[in-house]
Formats: sequence, C-alpha cells, structure tokens
Amino acid sequence: MQLPLWTYEGPPHVGAMRIATAMREVHYVLHAPQGDTYADLLFTMIERRTERPPVTYTTFQARDLGSDTAQLFKDAARDAYARFKPQALLVGASCTAELIQDDPGGLTQALNLPVPVIPLELPAYQKKENWGAAETFYQLVRHLAVKSSEPRAKGDKPRCNILGPTALGFRHRDDVREIRQLLAQIGVAINVVAPLGASPQDLARLADADFNVVLYPEVAHQAAGWMARHLGQPATKTIPIGAGATREFIREVAALAGLDPDHAADLAASEAHSHAPWYARSVDANYLTAKRVFVFGDASHAIAAARVAATELGFKVVGLGTYSREFARDVREAAALYGIEALISDDYLEVEAAISAAGPELVLGTQMERHIAKRLGLPCAVISAPVHVQDFPARYSPQMGFEGANVLFDTWVHPLMMGLEEHLIGMFRGDFEFHEDAAPSHLGGPAAAAAPPAALIDVPAPPAAWAPDAEKELRKIPFFVRGKARRNTEAYALSKSVPVITVETLYDAKAHFSR
Repeated sequence: MQLPLWTYEGPPHVGAMRIATAMREVHYVLHAPQGDTYADLLFTMIERRTERPPVTYTTFQARDLGSDTAQLFKDAARDAYARFKPQALLVGASCTAELIQDDPGGLTQALNLPVPVIPLELPAYQKKENWGAAETFYQLVRHLAVKSSEPRAKGDKPRCNILGPTALGFRHRDDVREIRQLLAQIGVAINVVAPLGASPQDLARLADADFNVVLYPEVAHQAAGWMARHLGQPATKTIPIGAGATREFIREVAALAGLDPDHAADLAASEAHSHAPWYARSVDANYLTAKRVFVFGDASHAIAAARVAATELGFKVVGLGTYSREFARDVREAAALYGIEALISDDYLEVEAAISAAGPELVLGTQMERHIAKRLGLPCAVISAPVHVQDFPARYSPQMGFEGANVLFDTWVHPLMMGLEEHLIGMFRGDFEFHEDAAPSHLGGPAAAAAPPAALIDVPAPPAAWAPDAEKELRKIPFFVRGKARRNTEAYALSKSVPVITVETLYDAKAHFSR
C-alpha cells in the first residue's frame, strides 16, 4: 500500500461505498476510525449528490482501542438497521479497522437481523477501489439473485440486464440513458439496471433476463461470470464507445437476443444522429490526421479511446496505459495493435515521465493527466475516472453510443482546433487589416481607411537582408502564415533601421506585433 500525493484508486471500501450509494434500500456499516470517514466528500462534493451516502461508521477513536471495539460495531449495526430499515445490509472494515480483526460479518450475523447481511472481505493492503466495487457487486448478486424455477414464456420480447454503472462513475448516468434508448430501438427490453438505481428486490429478478449487457467490466465482469455459470446468461464483451464499436455492440446484442444483427444495426443507425463519422472525414478535420495522442485511464475506457482515436479520427496512438492491473493483459494486447508497449502503472510520476518522453500533441486521460498535461503545456480531455466535479456536467454528455461518439469528437478535437486558432490570432494580431479594431473587410470604408499611408506604397524602401539562421527559423513557421510573418518582420526591421534580420530580430518582431 502506497501513500502518494495523488492516487488513481482509493482503498477497496471506497469501491464498496460506490455500490451502496448507487443502489436503493441498501445500507453499509463500515468499521472505521474517525479519520476514515472522508469518503462522504467524494459523493457530496465531487458528484454533487443531494444526500449523504447510505453509510454508517463506527468512528472509533484511539481511546476505544483499549475497550471492546467489537461491541461498538454491533451497536452501530443494530442502530443502523433500526434507523434506516434497509432490504439488505453490507458490513465491512476500512483499511485501518482491518488491522483490529473484529470480524464485522460474524458480529452482525450474531445479531439475527431480519434482512440479508452480506459481509465484505476487502483486503485493503492488496487490492484497490475498482476491485472493491467488483467484489461488492459480486457478493450482492451471489447472495440475492434467485434462479427462476420456470422457463420464460416463448414469444416474449428478449430481455437483458445492464450491469456495471455505479455512483461516482465517469458519465455512467448518461451512458445508461443512451444504451437504454439504443436497446429500445432494436426491440430489446431491459429487465434490471444494476447496481445504479437497483434495490435488493431488483437483484432478486436478475435471472429473468436472457442475457447481460456489461458496460463497465471493471465493476461487473466478476458478477457477470457468476451469472453465466449459475444462471445460464451470456454477456456482451463489446464496449460501445465510438461509432464503430457501437455498431459492433448492436450486432452482438442482436445475436444474443435472437434478432437479425444486420437489420438491428441498420435500424439503430437510421435512428441515430451521429455526426462524428462525417466530421472526422471532412476537410476541416483533415489537418488532424496523424496527430500524436497519449491515452491513459481505466482499462475499458483506455482501450476504447485508443481505438476511436486511431480508427475514427486518424490520430497516431503513441502511448497507451492503465492503472487497472487486473486488466493489464487486455491493455497490452491493445497496445500491440499500435506497435507500442503498454504502460501498466498506478504511479502518476511514471505516467508523467512517459507522456513527456512520447511527445504527444493531445493527452486523453484522467483528472491526474489533466494536471500533468497542464504542466507540460498540452491539450487534454478526460476519458476515465478518477475525475473531478467538472466531469459530472448538468447537461446530457454520454461517452457511449452514437451520441457518445459525437461527444468524444467535440471533446477531443476542439482543444486541438482552439490551439490552432490561438496560434493564428497571435500571428495576425499586428496586421493592418485583421487587427482587433478593424471593421469587417466586406463593409469597405473603415477598412480602407486603415490601409497603410500612400507614401509607403508609392516609394517602397528596400527590405532588410535575411541572415541564414533567421531564414532557417522562419521556415519553422507554418506555411499558411509564413508570408505574413516575413512581411511583419521586414516592416519591423525597416521601422528600427535594422540592416540584417537575425533570429533575435524575428522574435523581437513577433513580440512587437503580439502586443
């Protein structure tokens, strides 16, 4: 266990809290000292939830260690049930309380509460947040899902469960809305969405579906595997991020639902309003081809983002990595497709060094990479948790589906476009025709008045000579503004009576016309 300044994942009990907070009628009793109650801020401050997470802490203090902390936990569990009356109770210990070894599961079972009690064994010094979320969801499914004794009636519309969205998840709320719409368009009904918005009673109905849609493998892969083995429900493997992956996802869902995959894909595409593929092929986006991009995040989002960047936007992937060590093999296989070596690390300093060495023109990463890119002077777009408050927008902004492809295009391409715009503004700022006080040229009059004096036009002075090193530096300027840079520099040299333009003169002129 490391204690760095920044961390990509919290301890596993934070993952358990994300599941409990996402669900209804579930309460989590956490054996924890007073200092481990910070996790409330993750939901009320970052996700901007209107209520506290459904968590009761024992909040023992140093003086309690000399007495009976086990009794303290039993009292907290009994009081939590009496106050909140949940349909199921999760119990566990934080990383600090794990050292006391009070056995929250056994202590709660001895209380004989009239609801299912699900003990969570989350080794805080070996595992992290996403693993804790996956283990918690798996335990809930294993304890609460009930296999139906009767087969479903033939002729019913095919049904699926949507698995994986949680509280504090990156755009999970909007992704679920987008995928709901997509499934409805192709004629697939939704049985249960879990854990987000589900209750223990909903989990009991999971077996009523024909198959499972796994949107976030980091959370749902373990539960989906158990359901495949014990409930006979296959699960999707395609993550619908990007227009291409969304079409593949629709075909995969249609095959599992017993529908015509090609017809389903055509139907969904006809209903969608996805502009991203056309924009990516347009003349305006041509200059983005082969832009160097570095991708880092959780495994599912990083792999999907690299694919979209390479196959849909024409970027060159120069770096791909993840902090999700449980999915390291998948990321390494994806990186091999781009001829690079995957970065598997949860050390943000190592990630920063890799970004700096790769020299990308765009970074796609987490909140941490946003800070790294800012220090390196690079544009960045967030594609994965961990995230901050600005990544929980009030607007509808999915990452998945056809609308998600539109969001990705806007979010990734606009920083590059604005970078070019700022460069052009800087180069043209001193121009007599395009300066900020000039009227639009098509209106005539004022623009003509801003023209240079006639004396300068009628009797042009000879331009200053260019030194070889200055000519070489000039060639580094983009071709479409190089002529303007040459003219501005020569005008500056003339005004200063400089006979030979050097590199210093070139930069002095740039600074003069940028004021």
